[in-house]
Amino acid sequence: MKHLAFPAVLLFGLSVSGCSDLSGTQQKTLSGGAIGAGVGAAGTLVTGGCVTCGAVIGGAVGAGAGYVLSKTED
Repeated sequence: MKHLAFPAVLLFGLSVSGCSDLSGTQQKTLSGGAIGAGVGAAGTLVTGGCVTCGAVIGGAVGAGAGYVLSKTED
């Protein structure tokens, strides 16, 4: 387990730093997609459905909602 800690921290650091120059719309779309995917996966896990399907659908709905929200705030 200790052998995986450094690569995991490195991967997390690189993924966070890669999002530093995104516009507000891009950040909200990405955040909405990530949150939607998590909620979709958790919801289908609890209800016994297809977790992958729930994550994909939730991610798409979340990304769409994040995009629309950012455009209505402008």
